[in-house]
Amino acid sequence: MSEFVLLLFVALLVLIVALFTVPFLRRNIVSNLALRVFCKLLPQISQTEQEALDAGTVWWEGELFSGKPNWDKLLAYPKPTLSTEEQAFLDGPVEQLCAMLDEWHITHERHDLPPDVWQFIRGNRFFALIIPKEYGGLGFSALAHSAVVMKISSRSNTAAVTVMVPNSLGPAELLLHYGTEEQKNHYLPRLANGTEIPCFALTGPEAGSDAGSIPDAGIVCRAEFNGQPDVLGIRINWEKRYITLGPVATLLGLAFRLYDPDGLLGGEKDIGITLALIPTNTPGIDIGRRHFPLNGVFQNGPNSGKDVFIPMDWIIGGQEKAGQGWRMLMNSLSVGRSISLPATSVGAAKLSAWSSGAYGRVRVQFRLPIGYFEGVEEALARIAGNTYMMDAARVMTAGAVDLGEEPSVISAIVKYHLTERSRQAINDAMDIHGGKGICLGPSNYLARTYQQTPVGITVEGANILTRNMIIFGQGAIRAHPFTLQEISAAWDQDRKRSLQAFDKALIGHVAFTLRNAFCSLIFGFSLRLIKEVPANAASETVNYYRQLTRFSASFALLTDVAMLKLGGTLKRRERLSARLGDVLSQLYLCSATLKRFEDDGRPAADLPFLHWSMQDALYRMQQALHEFLLNFPVRKVTRCLLRLMVFPRGMRCQPPPDTLSHQVARLILTPGEARDRLTMGIYLPADEDDPLALLGQAMVSAISCEPIEARLRQAVKDKTLTTHEDEQINQALAQGIISDREATLLAEMKALRHRVIMVDDFSPDLQQVGNPQGEIPA
Repeated sequence: MSEFVLLLFVALLVLIVALFTVPFLRRNIVSNLALRVFCKLLPQISQTEQEALDAGTVWWEGELFSGKPNWDKLLAYPKPTLSTEEQAFLDGPVEQLCAMLDEWHITHERHDLPPDVWQFIRGNRFFALIIPKEYGGLGFSALAHSAVVMKISSRSNTAAVTVMVPNSLGPAELLLHYGTEEQKNHYLPRLANGTEIPCFALTGPEAGSDAGSIPDAGIVCRAEFNGQPDVLGIRINWEKRYITLGPVATLLGLAFRLYDPDGLLGGEKDIGITLALIPTNTPGIDIGRRHFPLNGVFQNGPNSGKDVFIPMDWIIGGQEKAGQGWRMLMNSLSVGRSISLPATSVGAAKLSAWSSGAYGRVRVQFRLPIGYFEGVEEALARIAGNTYMMDAARVMTAGAVDLGEEPSVISAIVKYHLTERSRQAINDAMDIHGGKGICLGPSNYLARTYQQTPVGITVEGANILTRNMIIFGQGAIRAHPFTLQEISAAWDQDRKRSLQAFDKALIGHVAFTLRNAFCSLIFGFSLRLIKEVPANAASETVNYYRQLTRFSASFALLTDVAMLKLGGTLKRRERLSARLGDVLSQLYLCSATLKRFEDDGRPAADLPFLHWSMQDALYRMQQALHEFLLNFPVRKVTRCLLRLMVFPRGMRCQPPPDTLSHQVARLILTPGEARDRLTMGIYLPADEDDPLALLGQAMVSAISCEPIEARLRQAVKDKTLTTHEDEQINQALAQGIISDREATLLAEMKALRHRVIMVDDFSPDLQQVGNPQGEIPA
């Protein structure tokens, strides 16, 4: 009997080995069965979803999905830099534009940019950052585009949005990639010199996040046009909302669904989403009144069309591009979403860091600068750490675009996480400023940014949608090394070819999953077993590369487990998808942060920023994995097994300690290279009466007077001076505690401090602004 059992065991073992090692048997038994199961698990994907999945390119996110990122490859990417011409534009026209901008005057009094600002923007080709020079544009890099928008946004959201939109998703971007030569030659020079002001109408009352289901329709027909009696064209009806620059646009980019019920084009009756360029003076177009998004006064509003007839050659790319609009939009969004909102978000965060660090040093409570209180230090550290990581991601992503990538997944990551971290930064800045921050007026340099923050959260893919559905949903298919191959094989109608391709992908996928399970478990026991670190990594960063490699393996493992368990229902389990997306996002943000540190030449002064942002992100990553495992719908024994593979020694990452937060806060409370590098690229006004310039002067003055104030406090403690501050300077001068020069410095500092902390006041009818009290006498 024992011999029979042994023979049966050996036979079973041989059969199993044969099933997996003999190609013919594996393909026709194992892979064939797996393919049938896989087809049942596949989610139903609409045409618009498929086009979104196909959009863009896979870049560094592919390495993060691999479970074994090639860090040398990351650091080998060239450091993104501005050209001499681009830097000159930032130092010249951009600086001049910022000096012309008064956000209080723009938003409260004019409700629009002044005419001279509009003319300056058009005349200096701010609408033509991305248009090549052969068409009269500036032909700037993505990094320069980002730097221009970031700097303007640190001064005026109204102007930043006005400049941003024509250079993002809009007619120029679409024409460059898809327009006919005739369309390019006609429109691009006119867009470049400001003759045409563009807008793009996609979103409507019934189609917001689900823009692919737009109800606006065009019917192919023949009609009279410009005196021609029988022109083949389209009659369109639409209703759009929230269209930036719409109220002032002369050229309307329009997305609609095209139908050909009479077969005039000889193909399908439902042709699909189509894009067209239409002059806004075309009969039937109604440019509606304005929206005020959270009282923002950038031009934004509705428009509609009633029986608007256009010829076929007004389709972007001509008739042959009819029905390809959604693919065109998704590819363009992959680029535009990588630049515009990340740039405005970083501009807001840098302004928060610069101003909060200065105000924390100037504002005194309980005889101590408020920035020295631990509660304020905590907020300052968050602002600085987030800003450091945000700027790293902004630069690295713009650099990817300049390398020719169209990073659709990464664009969603930076759009979501940079707008959210910017929201945290401006909230912290408002908390630090207290009453100074909440009173609107000409001297408030934060409140308008605070008001406008939710706009960035909402547009270009609402953040809830982006986090819960797009980042992981798109990334799991596009960036995974095998999933897309398996899906393509499953959809192949040639059964023999389908089975061969699926078999090849399946074997690779199984090996990939087993490797990641092993690596997740082993690396979780000891990071020292991880050898994949850059050859010349700084000693301060080696452990971070190891941690990211470990989390990459765990992330890849859980991705495969989730897809295997939930199949097509995974896209409806949005919170699970969001947590996996959070892990992928933190992996990317950490990658960008480490690359920034290397590209900047490993400045020792920036190490607290690096450590804070990395430790914060690693902790967030750990929490996302923990919450995923906690909510993953499997039996307890399976959950325990997965937790063992991911956290074999428990959850060991900790948030940044208080001592590190103290170091980070002190860096932005103190003028120096680290503070300057962190806030580089924002507009700092030269006018000494500007509120930000006053804040800068007050900070320098407060720091220079700190030793003098310390002497006064000691004299008060020794009871040689009165505790009444108004009398202290004269008493100290009379007693020789301070010199005449020191007395002058103290008086100037106190006047500056008082002027900075004062807020604007208004007449009872809210029409006239009263100057803040405490002006320095002439």
